[in-house]
Amino acid sequence: MRLLDTLSDSKKDLPAAPYEVKLYVCGITPYSGSHIGHAVPAIVFDALRRYLDYRGYTVRHVTNFTDIDDKLIDRANARGTTVEALATEFSEAYLRSLQSLNVLPATAYPRATEEITGIITVIQGLEAKGFAYASGGDVYYRVRRKEGYGKLSHRNIDDLLSGARFDPTELKEDPLDFALWKGTKPGEPAWDSPWGPGRPGWHIECSAMALGHLGESIDIHGGGADLIFPHHENEIAQSEAFTGKEFARIWMHNALLRLGAEKMSKSIGNIIGLDEAIERWGGDAIRVFILSSHYRSPLTFTEEALDAAKTGAERLRAAAFLEQPANARALGDEETASLVRASRDRFESAMDDDLGTPQAMAVLFDLVRDINRARDAGQQFVTQQQLLRELAGVLGLSLEGAKTQSAEAAPFIDLLVELRKKLRAEKQWALADDVRNGLAALGVELKDGPEGTTWTIA
Repeated sequence: MRLLDTLSDSKKDLPAAPYEVKLYVCGITPYSGSHIGHAVPAIVFDALRRYLDYRGYTVRHVTNFTDIDDKLIDRANARGTTVEALATEFSEAYLRSLQSLNVLPATAYPRATEEITGIITVIQGLEAKGFAYASGGDVYYRVRRKEGYGKLSHRNIDDLLSGARFDPTELKEDPLDFALWKGTKPGEPAWDSPWGPGRPGWHIECSAMALGHLGESIDIHGGGADLIFPHHENEIAQSEAFTGKEFARIWMHNALLRLGAEKMSKSIGNIIGLDEAIERWGGDAIRVFILSSHYRSPLTFTEEALDAAKTGAERLRAAAFLEQPANARALGDEETASLVRASRDRFESAMDDDLGTPQAMAVLFDLVRDINRARDAGQQFVTQQQLLRELAGVLGLSLEGAKTQSAEAAPFIDLLVELRKKLRAEKQWALADDVRNGLAALGVELKDGPEGTTWTIA
């Protein structure tokens, strides 16, 4: 499998399986409810993990929660609660949402506040090597000390200096330096440290958690494209200065979900709640929407796009559980094996090339077409259905919702089909067409053939 590495801007091969892939993905700051944009990295990296499992890899997947942050502190104070209670509330809500999206649980979900000892150890190591310095109760990282700073975001350090903002409350040697430890302030949580009471900076927590849970070098570091600078740039600087080793072999970044011309963001306020979206469209529809575009291509949210994805998810589900026609004839073993092999090869070729989920999704819909054609021709399609369910599972599609819905709706649809048959026999063509059109509006497609009328959920 090859993945595009943001740092080198080239595709890199993963070692051959069997092999344990160490995957770290930056998580959320749980200071309010999640929006549908948070589903993008969750689903993208879940699809990656599932495909690696399918290919014979073992994946150790770590995703963090930033549970101490300025936004958390401000929101907790405004609500009259503690930072811990607020972070726990929204972290647990987010994990419940991920379950509804059929996202596999990470191997570990470390929280910054539970990793203080490891964070302090890393800061002390950086200080001992001259990469960090204490100042007025804070500790800062010396950006200019680290050779190659800016290599991930492909930025020149002098250009960064021209855009740096000056904060008179910070006692830095250089405007580019960033905080590793922040001295305590009134109304903020604090932990004891060699530099006095305080709390960790944003960037250091991920370095410490990746090192603590995955080791000094990891295979894939993932997250949204908005994290490339400064967060991931600073992670590289800290981690490699501390260990003297390459931090991550591959940096993998998903594009952001946009609403109109702007990225979807809680700080901007242009959000569609994640649970609201799941309730309206369902987890499979959201997966179809996200995975039908390449993870590096920007996505634009529209209701029409989600409606189309919901219809697509229903087509997959209906085909996956379509009943075999009576007296269907079987294909030869060699012909069946050839069909399956061709579909599987196309799927794997797409996914092996930088997680090509749009082409992989196309394979699923081609299988839907093959199943429906086989049904119309009176042929068996059990093998195609098995492959469809297997490959859909690799992409994290549950396919369970419509199986139940179709089963519940089947008696009523059959009743309407029988009514239409009687209307046609009585030459009441207009009423028969009304039945057909009404079912079509509900996504039920009728097909008239020599052996009678069959239906599928389109």
